[in-house]
Amino acid sequence: MAPSPGTAGREHRLRLFYDKPAEQWLEALPVGNGRLGAMVFGGVRTERLQLNEDTLWAGGPYDPANAEALRALPRIRELVFTGQWQRAQDLIDASCLGDPVGELMYQPVGDLRLGFAVHPAVTDYERELDLDQAVARTSFTAGDVRHTREVIASAPDQVVAVRLTADRPGAVSFRARFDSPQRYEVSCSGTDLVVAGRSGDAEGIAGQVLFRTLVRAMGEGGTVNSRDGVLTVTGADAVTLLVSTATSYVDYRDTSADPAVRASHHLAAAAELSWQTLLRRHREDYQRLFHRVSIDLGGGGTAALPTDQRVALFRDDDDPQLAALYYQYARYLLISCSRPGTQPANLQGIWNDSMTPAWGSKYTININTQMNYWPADPANLSECFEPLCDLVTDLAEAGRRTAAVQYGARGWVAHHNTDAWRGTSMVDSALTGAWPSGGAWLSVMLWDHYLFTGDEDALRRHYPLIKGAARFFLDTLAEYPGHGWLVTNPSISPEMPHHRELNTTVCAGPTMDTQLLRDLFAACTQAAAIVGRDHEDGAFLAEVSAARARLAPMRVGHLGQLQEWIEDWDALAETNHRHVSHLYGLHPGNQITERDTPELCRAARRTLELRGDDGTGWSLAWKINLWARLAEGDRAYKLLADQLTPRHTAPNLFDLHPPFQIDGNFGAVSGITEMLLQSHAGEVHLLPALPTRWPHGSVRGLRARGGLEIDLSWHGGRLRRAVLRAARRGEIRLRTADPVTVHGPYGQLRLSRPEPSVVVFLPEPGAEYRIDCS
Repeated sequence: MAPSPGTAGREHRLRLFYDKPAEQWLEALPVGNGRLGAMVFGGVRTERLQLNEDTLWAGGPYDPANAEALRALPRIRELVFTGQWQRAQDLIDASCLGDPVGELMYQPVGDLRLGFAVHPAVTDYERELDLDQAVARTSFTAGDVRHTREVIASAPDQVVAVRLTADRPGAVSFRARFDSPQRYEVSCSGTDLVVAGRSGDAEGIAGQVLFRTLVRAMGEGGTVNSRDGVLTVTGADAVTLLVSTATSYVDYRDTSADPAVRASHHLAAAAELSWQTLLRRHREDYQRLFHRVSIDLGGGGTAALPTDQRVALFRDDDDPQLAALYYQYARYLLISCSRPGTQPANLQGIWNDSMTPAWGSKYTININTQMNYWPADPANLSECFEPLCDLVTDLAEAGRRTAAVQYGARGWVAHHNTDAWRGTSMVDSALTGAWPSGGAWLSVMLWDHYLFTGDEDALRRHYPLIKGAARFFLDTLAEYPGHGWLVTNPSISPEMPHHRELNTTVCAGPTMDTQLLRDLFAACTQAAAIVGRDHEDGAFLAEVSAARARLAPMRVGHLGQLQEWIEDWDALAETNHRHVSHLYGLHPGNQITERDTPELCRAARRTLELRGDDGTGWSLAWKINLWARLAEGDRAYKLLADQLTPRHTAPNLFDLHPPFQIDGNFGAVSGITEMLLQSHAGEVHLLPALPTRWPHGSVRGLRARGGLEIDLSWHGGRLRRAVLRAARRGEIRLRTADPVTVHGPYGQLRLSRPEPSVVVFLPEPGAEYRIDCS
């Protein structure tokens, strides 16, 4: 097909653009409204909409708690502490892997396939994902007729809507069919297609999620009819096609809802609206979130090329606009797969075409789920964080039983992974080990969310969750022999062999755990003071403080590295290993800085150097963040350039592990933000790790801890101006490379300057402050 002559030489800052239809799933374009997702292929004679609904998971409610684990726990701990790791590993496997249920998988609804009668001579083909309006659009000329097809996933109206038009009356004709790998039946009701199905069985649990998909065509001119599972439109001027899908999922314990009632409700309401109204409501809802941030990293010579070609050229060409597009694309994805009231973004957001996707397309809470939400607050999408809060609420409830049955402990626990049923098995066979700290990490994220928003009502709701996670560890930490330190036992450093020659992972007190617990205990104490629970919970908080003081310290090993484990057997034989788990302490939510802990940061830098830059898509994204935190902007950019290659980025810009994992998209956006703005350890740092490849640019609407919204512009690699908007009162400590002046509502401020590169001032809530380089 010939490309459209109008595309040459144009810049496309906020769209993904292609000159041919998608042939593979990773070339299709995603739309979503948080609950519903569709992959749009943009075909000419056939169109495929691959459909998802965020609660369609295999199996049904189950209880993963295993009492055998509790009976074996004292002996496992003894074996670990006496260095009998293989025997400890064998006992863990025998007592815990006997549980018949592992986490279950996220599954697709199916495919809506449209077959068109169009002229075989096709020219001026163009396919795009318009990030500004959240519309997937396909247009082409067939014979002498110009066809345009637009697809949206509307959050206000809870349908996927397709608009089909042509520039000649009566030129829109097609047949719509549905198919699915699920068990399903298709019937017709009036002119609607009606699909009734059930999720798949898994791990010995029968599929219990019923789903209903309804398809309605509203034609302008022409005829619409349905028969034998086929919806036919003939000779229409234009058509609006509505797709409504719902399931029987109520929550992780209950699948008793009526999907037919739910799906019919959404379809009936949407069918009362014109396409123009559906599009306007969708656009206004989406842009309320998306337009909060704009980013310009400079121009480039390949910006007018199709997006897949830009990815192929990025490493060897100067295309900063692609990095900016990638940034906004990830914000688009988060808006599209995580909205208040929906399930949180899983390993693939909401987009999955497989009954048995890689890693179950579940929630991997030893890094991947957390990475999904690293950009939510900094990239000004705090509402999109809410589904993660709901997940933690569910896990705290389900995890209380797991804590009691498997550990004999109070509070709650979560391990490596979870799913729609909030199961969290003690041992993940893929990771070959028991890791108890998933709940700790998620709880720390709740606290960090408060630091951005200042929402005390939300913190009041979340404090019991943070407290419950801390309570579990107070009951389960063990004393490391000969030192008096408190450590987790058994645990692992996720996916890292403890003794490579034994192929064991079990250990006591991995550095990742102690870093997490240090943050968790601090968050618990600070949150209690803010919500007024410090007096009521005084005895508990005293335990927390005492335990925090006894946690094993971070230590520097013989290679100058930050030790993975307490003992220095960190040989780092696989220096390019994709995991850097003990560097949790430098992740975007942690408060360690080089100024406060220079020795540990030097060790972290040495560890990253020993590990090397190679890795999978998601681990490259993690390392982008780590190098940005260490103020190494060019090293962070180099990893971004590695990620934006066909090896790690699909033609539709999905991150490739491989296969597709969306945490790489979200993690990279977090890393780009960390290059431009950091707000750790009580201060705001402007342009802390600006790469030399972005000498000129601007960004508007980023968020910093302390309730701040910040605009930045720079030229020649130096800050030119910033604008800061404060949502609440609180001292601001601002760090910049060059001296600055600050102007507020009443003129220039008198500033405290504790360091040449730091100014301190007290803003008024709701006021705007201009920062100029002096």
